[in-house]
Amino acid sequence: MASVDVDIKKLLEAGAHFGHKTSRWHPKMAQYIHSKRGGSHIIDLTKTVSSLESALNFLENTAAEGKQILIVGTKRQAHDVAKQIAENTKQPFVVERWLGGMLTNRNTIGGRVKHLKDLEGKMESGALATKYNKLEVQRFQEEIDDMNHIYGGIKNLAAKPGAVFVFDVTHDVNAVREANKLGVPVVALVDTNADPSQVAYPIPANDDAIKAIQLIGSYVEAAITAGAAKAAKKSEAKSADKDEK
Repeated sequence: MASVDVDIKKLLEAGAHFGHKTSRWHPKMAQYIHSKRGGSHIIDLTKTVSSLESALNFLENTAAEGKQILIVGTKRQAHDVAKQIAENTKQPFVVERWLGGMLTNRNTIGGRVKHLKDLEGKMESGALATKYNKLEVQRFQEEIDDMNHIYGGIKNLAAKPGAVFVFDVTHDVNAVREANKLGVPVVALVDTNADPSQVAYPIPANDDAIKAIQLIGSYVEAAITAGAAKAAKKSEAKSADKDEK
């Protein structure tokens, strides 16, 4: 059971139940739809609560095992929320643009990240300043900044994270596809226009309303934080056992 309690009233207040126009629906979302109102679908929030609780339980357990959870939110509404969650929980993230192969082509992506880390190390140690003039050093700094914009969130990403959390599966469909290809479980918001069958833990909810994104994001952050605390406790217990031996 997850440590996080989901409040259906808060989901209602945040507008998590508002789906897309009925003309844009995905038939596989039928099980999560409560009714139609004004030409749009209304999501059944009782289904949202049960699905969200299952998802949070999985995320908490994943974090408790010491595994990474990659947070993906490249759409405008989710960008800041996704980055804040990742930074608060010390998890990897992608909020600018999903580059093809971020998960499935780790040789190429890993090479770019290694180059970035090497440049940062040389900049910090002063190695670049002693070898190059000020203009050249400035250009290296610009390169570092540009690369951090793209790769900064995955500098410490493991070869295979324990899970991927996605704020919009239609917007970040490539992230979902790559995770599925690697067998990495995907947890994601699925609006009425999305295909929930591509997601291991679908959370039926409005993926456009900022309040809904922020609320569900806060639940996700709390679950990961609770799991990380359990992982830290396990680690401390193991260290204590070693010391006694």
